[in-house]
Amino acid sequence: MRNTLVIILLLWSSILVSQIPAGYYDNADGKTKNELKAALNTIIKGHTEYSYTSTNTDTWDILKESDRDPNNADNVIYFYTGRSENAAQEYNSGSGWSREHVWAKSRGDFGTTKGPGTDCHHLRPADISVNSTRSNRAFAEGGDEVWDNGVFTGCYKGATDFTFEPRDAVKGDVARMIFYMVVRYEGEGDEPDLELTEQILPSTDKQPIHGVGSVLLKWHLNDPVDDFERNRNEVVYSYQGNRNPFIDHPEYAELIWDIQNDIKEVRGGAYKVFFNNGAVEIESNTQLVNSIEVFTISGKKVYAKNNISTMAYNMPLKLESASIYLVRVNQEEVFRICPR
Repeated sequence: MRNTLVIILLLWSSILVSQIPAGYYDNADGKTKNELKAALNTIIKGHTEYSYTSTNTDTWDILKESDRDPNNADNVIYFYTGRSENAAQEYNSGSGWSREHVWAKSRGDFGTTKGPGTDCHHLRPADISVNSTRSNRAFAEGGDEVWDNGVFTGCYKGATDFTFEPRDAVKGDVARMIFYMVVRYEGEGDEPDLELTEQILPSTDKQPIHGVGSVLLKWHLNDPVDDFERNRNEVVYSYQGNRNPFIDHPEYAELIWDIQNDIKEVRGGAYKVFFNNGAVEIESNTQLVNSIEVFTISGKKVYAKNNISTMAYNMPLKLESASIYLVRVNQEEVFRICPR
């Protein structure tokens, strides 16, 4: 999945089959950056809020439907492990499942109050022990393997940094839920103003920021929206009356967050890609830049250079402003860029 151009291309060529209401995103058309972010906030805010736990419809009930195992209607899929378990168990004195706040509820200190604390667009069923391991760690890559009942979960816990890496199949899901929270909660009324960050915060820090932004943007590109995620968006919409824009329109992430400024270096990668007067510049402190290829979003190759062998390379090609390109370095590192 990682570093494969074909999958990156398929990510954006696969048009969603979700039942997006006609005109739902009309006010976002033609907008970029903060203007688009503000327009999306206006579209999705004011949603119907449910209690965290109640004798009436609550978040337990919504998650039982939104995360139902398509092969077993009595079960839900645990987010971090992918296990299918009995939905009716709920918490069950620690023997059932928990409701994971993907945007950690301490990052902004909103707890389980109505609004961000009960917003099912970022709540997921989770194995209690793995949920505890994740804690309020920032999302990033690497660390020690996370095991559950003798089974490797596909997740990693930072060995030195306070981080958590989920299994590959849900990395894009994590990113799009974090993006949703950043756009939905802008500090109006009693709501927190949530923002992306590159910082890795300690567990005690309650700032309303979550990271690591560059890693999440990378995961968003590499792990495309799938049918489970689309169906989940529809179910939550049927209750809350609002949608996750980054599931319906994945390209919104690139249009809001200026890639050449926000992804200065892919975490764990060797290169950083940025712009200078519209031209692409590539730098590395650890590996030579030997080859570069640039593709339009439709897959047309517009530039290629081999046998470069330098730590820095300035591509002699101006890219069209506000268009989206894929840059592949050394046949492995893929960057999605959107010149401004």
